[in-house]
Amino acid sequence: MRTLRYILWGLVAVTAATMVYLFLNGGLGSQSNQQLAGRVLGSEFTLTRHDGKPVTDKELLGKPHVMFFGFTNCPEICPTSLFEIGNWLDKLGKDAERISVYFVTVDPGRDTAQVMSRYLSSFDPRIVGITGKVSKVEEMLRSFRVYFKRVELEDGNYTMDHTATVYLLNSEGRFVRSIAYGENGKSAVAKLRLMLK
Repeated sequence: MRTLRYILWGLVAVTAATMVYLFLNGGLGSQSNQQLAGRVLGSEFTLTRHDGKPVTDKELLGKPHVMFFGFTNCPEICPTSLFEIGNWLDKLGKDAERISVYFVTVDPGRDTAQVMSRYLSSFDPRIVGITGKVSKVEEMLRSFRVYFKRVELEDGNYTMDHTATVYLLNSEGRFVRSIAYGENGKSAVAKLRLMLK
């Protein structure tokens, strides 16, 4: 009886942890989309593009945009997502010219413009990296309601836990919807096309 009780409590704990993970990483897309739909995200900022040029919040206005938040030392989610974003743009054809795509670091302490430039050279050239001073980047991330957390490792290094969802925003900076990590490519492209209508 005691063993069964431990198993049941274990299942409850795993289920709860899974629900929290899915919520933070966009897996409960319909709920988070409903909460953010139509809201203007972000605040005023002046940061740095991966090519070293300045970028401000004004650059994000006037054109629908895709935003993904990650870091260059990310082992799987970030490179996979950036590769998929490139595929989506290819499938959009000429319509891709009507969308801006930004990769914002959640690890500005390590991700300098030079580091991001080198990293992004492996992905679609239409993806613009954004970094800057730690405090300024963190302020921007919070204004976009991005989850990010430094996680210390046993070897003295660290990694970052972060939102894995791709944000879709309209030309006014209003949240339209999200694309979850690992979402079907056809579904993702369909969402991008809807954003352009």
